[in-house]
Amino acid sequence: MVTTHLISAHVSAEMKARFRSLAEQQEITEAVLLKQLVDSAVGSAGVIDAGCLKPSERRGKGTRTYALLHPDDKLLLKERAASRQMGAATYISVLIRAHLRNLSPLPEAELMALKLSVAQLGAIGRNLNQVIRLAGRGVAMTGISREDLLAIVEVCEAMRNHTKDLLKVNALSWRNGYETASP
Repeated sequence: MVTTHLISAHVSAEMKARFRSLAEQQEITEAVLLKQLVDSAVGSAGVIDAGCLKPSERRGKGTRTYALLHPDDKLLLKERAASRQMGAATYISVLIRAHLRNLSPLPEAELMALKLSVAQLGAIGRNLNQVIRLAGRGVAMTGISREDLLAIVEVCEAMRNHTKDLLKVNALSWRNGYETASP
């Protein structure tokens, strides 16, 4: 939403302090509180025209919703959002969308880690195929031993298990709210 106009009023120092206290109690800024009050006053007065739509009637990227959180919950929200390298509002939006649509979202950092793992497994697979082709042609292998091949297989299995665990933990974390939930 682009804000282009300013509404202001002069009030006493006491009124300003009470207004600031009210905003702090709701854990929002004074500007947000003032905007909510103006929206409420204009909406309850029944003022409707083509250029003045309620937020729920606007078209575009999304609509803004406000929620009051317990201070402890707000701290947890900030921690969880930071652990996923997201802003708190983005985290809430993704979490709610995932819940409403029964999705298990992958934050960008986790998605990139999975893509990297898949790319690494692909490279290992291509290299193993080359080794197998050479061995099938009877080419003597120097520099690579049976133990080396077994180690590569172990790494592949470990990466596969890690990727599966990451997906399980991600799905559980969105349901339970904890990134460190056990699979």
